[in-house]
Amino acid sequence: MDSLLDAEKMSIVFVGHVDHGKSSVVGRLLADTGSLPTGKLEQIQAYCAQHNLPFEYAFLIDALKDERRQNITIDSARVFFQSPRRRYIIIDAPGHIEFVKNMVTGAARAEAALLVVDAQEGIQENSRRHGNLLAILGVRQLVVLINKMDLVGYDPGRCAEIEAGMRSFLLSVGLQAAHFIPVSAREGDNIAAPGTHMPWYTGPTVLQALDGFEKDQPLPNQPFRLPVQDIYRFSALGDERRIIAGTVASGSASEGDELVFYPSGKRSRIHKVESFSSLPRPDEANILACGQAAGFTLSTQVYIKRGEVAARPSEPPPQTARRLRVSLFWLGTEPLTVKKTYTLKLGTARTRCHVEQVLQVLDAASLAADPAKGHVDRHEMAECILSLDHPLAFDPASAAPAPAAATSRFALVDGYEIRGGGVIREGLPDPEAQVRAQVQRRNERWIAGGVTPEQRAERLNQRACLVIITGKQGSGRKRLARLLEERLFQDGKLVYYLGMGSVVYGVDADIAAQPDGKARGEHARRMAEIAHLFLDAGLILIITAVELSQNDLKLFHAIIDERLVEVVWVGDEVSTDIAIDLPVPSQEDFSLTVGAIKQLLRDHGSIFRV
Repeated sequence: MDSLLDAEKMSIVFVGHVDHGKSSVVGRLLADTGSLPTGKLEQIQAYCAQHNLPFEYAFLIDALKDERRQNITIDSARVFFQSPRRRYIIIDAPGHIEFVKNMVTGAARAEAALLVVDAQEGIQENSRRHGNLLAILGVRQLVVLINKMDLVGYDPGRCAEIEAGMRSFLLSVGLQAAHFIPVSAREGDNIAAPGTHMPWYTGPTVLQALDGFEKDQPLPNQPFRLPVQDIYRFSALGDERRIIAGTVASGSASEGDELVFYPSGKRSRIHKVESFSSLPRPDEANILACGQAAGFTLSTQVYIKRGEVAARPSEPPPQTARRLRVSLFWLGTEPLTVKKTYTLKLGTARTRCHVEQVLQVLDAASLAADPAKGHVDRHEMAECILSLDHPLAFDPASAAPAPAAATSRFALVDGYEIRGGGVIREGLPDPEAQVRAQVQRRNERWIAGGVTPEQRAERLNQRACLVIITGKQGSGRKRLARLLEERLFQDGKLVYYLGMGSVVYGVDADIAAQPDGKARGEHARRMAEIAHLFLDAGLILIITAVELSQNDLKLFHAIIDERLVEVVWVGDEVSTDIAIDLPVPSQEDFSLTVGAIKQLLRDHGSIFRV
């Protein structure tokens, strides 16, 4: 049992055009290696007899009744078997053009791939498409199986013809197949054993080719990456720990190691490692190892959020950016268009984004490029620039394989459906890049006091919060701010109204005389840094601004955790592009408005009780 658990594990994806025999190859491989559960083969044979179906080895994989009736794979199936060398997780990815999305999901988890081509039908559009997708997803180890050789009389000339065509195409997308193996899943030739029908072939069997793949070795040579999945607290049980949870994507870290979280730049040390998935060996109890789903506490409390990536400062850091150059594959029925908003999913991070520019569009099968096309149609590949609402931490696809696999592959969601995916090629400059770099340096050198934010919140009966009251000139923003301050103070809250004028002619005196257009950004940056200090002290801070823009708000969010920011718009008509938490009309008496703002703060957890 120990040797089974200790065996090397590897994920393999099988891809190919519909009905080219992927599932049959996998089913035959399982049957011929004795890897099926007891009675499974007989069960499927009885099912086929009962329903008057010819027996197919694919039915061992295609477990769904609908899949059996249609004789195509409609979802990625995961099966497990063990060779003399290692344990395998085999992903049988769908080949039908309508199910390419599932294939993308399957291939994204794979370390190597087997591409199946029907010897009789030859290379199809989807054969090329899947090869291209594997290249985009960074799957570099590949073997091509030329299946159904029994249907072409085991003709070596047909095998050579398909090999030449497929090899040429794969090379054009940057892939090189290690082997081209002629097989017959129906007869079992060259699956687990050579067979007798193709003596002219002297290369490896499928089983031997699998064992010939080299597993990625992320430890100890790759930088540590842990995308933060969640932060857990069990205070109701009297446990005050904050456990940062996630799965280690690459590298390793130990108790006492210093970590930096990106993109925030906050840093602390690992206090204690908590394992969730299994009981660690005694010598590994204090280690965050690659592939481990684990949690850990920090020696100095810092406040991070889901989607940040933990790294070690002694190793190359991930990049952070709000503008990305990407290669993607589009699956949506509606075209990918410039300016439309999508959701980008990268590891555990989520953010809204839009296509800033389509650089070029490629036909996924022919590779014909159209640099003038301004949108991306279904089943096309493209190189685009994406603009994100919030910066993300990532490793570009050109980085070492281990971190790049987890932190460069993304999916695009439209509505509630995945419509596309791809890899990040590089980060591009954006307006807040310099500010974020300054914030990262500030966070890295931040000298924390001895009182935690939780302790302040408990003592003050409030959570730190920034209330930005904005609107048109003359809408009554300042009157509302003063009244809100008074009412919160009467309720016993620690609150402060900081007028822009108090900053402009004090902290900003050195730039007050500059033209407004040049000084506005620096005024906003300094105001945000001052607000950060107030929030660190646990206060509710109120500021006012004239027609705050989305760019202004992005600068604030680069400096302050957006979860601590509430935006109130005063006026009968909203004339800004920012997301408003509470719109209120301009009026003489703001008493009811103050009540609405207080309710907003209660709903969002900034006011615990009045």
